[in-house]
Parts: sequence; C-alpha cells; structure tokens
Amino acid sequence: MAKLFYSVLASLDGYVADARGNFDWAMPDEEVHAFVNDLERPVGTYLYGRRMYETMMFWEGPEAVDGQPPVMRDFAEIWRAADKVVYSTTLSEATTARTRIERVFDAGEIRRMKETSERDLSVGGAGLAGRAIVDGLVDELQLIIAPTVVGGGTRWLPDHVHLDLRLVDERRFGNGMVFLHYA
Repeated sequence: MAKLFYSVLASLDGYVADARGNFDWAMPDEEVHAFVNDLERPVGTYLYGRRMYETMMFWEGPEAVDGQPPVMRDFAEIWRAADKVVYSTTLSEATTARTRIERVFDAGEIRRMKETSERDLSVGGAGLAGRAIVDGLVDELQLIIAPTVVGGGTRWLPDHVHLDLRLVDERRFGNGMVFLHYA
C-alpha cells in the first residue's frame, strides 16, 4: 500500500506563503534542493489544488531545464515522470503531461489510490493538504523549516486538528534550514 506524504517548506512561524503570497524566502539552496529531490523520487502521483498546480507547472517548461543547474534539471525529470491529479472547479483542461483534472476531492477515491498504487503519493498546497489531513489520509509530514519569521500568511497546517506524531527523521542544513519528518 502506498503512503500519502505532505511535504512542505515553511517559515519558522508556520507559514508556506507570507501575507502577500510570497514564498521566495523559502527557496532552497543546492544542498536542500538535492535533498528534496531525493524525498520526491518515490512519488508516483502528485495531488494538487489549482494554485499549487499553477505554481508547479514551471517544471514542465523548457525554462526548468535550459541552462539550469543539475539539481533543478533532476527535479524537473522527477516531476515530469509522475502523474498529477489537480482538484479544481475552474480549470477546464490540464496543460501539462500526465495530468488530469478532478472537480471534487473524494477521500474514498484517495484511499483507493493509496491501496492500489505501487508508488507513493504526495499532496501539495496547504488548502488541499489540510482537507487530506482532516480526512485522515496523510500518513507522513515532511517539513523543511526556513530560518525566517514572516508574521502571517498561509499556514501549512489546518486549524482545529489534533495529531499525535512520531519523529521519523531530522536533518540540519548549512543554510540554517531544518528537516523534520513525522509519521
């Protein structure tokens, strides 16, 4: 049975984007990016909300590989090789390969995907991930904390959820970021 991961880069005070919607303060350096690539390698399917999908579409285009460092080209290959399911009521069609649009987030369907998939799944975007957490679908949380306090914005976890977690792994990076992996 596949696992569903929620992997995120967040500020020390718990935000994936600041009050203006910016997240440039969370951009990984080469060491962190290579680590993220290794986290993403087992993923066979990404589950996205519309906004996260629109952000991640960058990895489909030539600008993700042309003239980019090897670590970025590697991530582009990982992302392109995976299936993507985008939950949106406004997108009419997918503009990237291996992508389908779903109008409704169905927890039962996600459970079936986990039961039948040979590779792990990843949920991206705080809103969609929050729904998956509330529905008890997320098996593991992979958090990279940026050494930044932004004071408000989009929280990485939903409100009013209680989870008892077990620390699986941790790592410190030279740029001050810290990885925490919980099950």
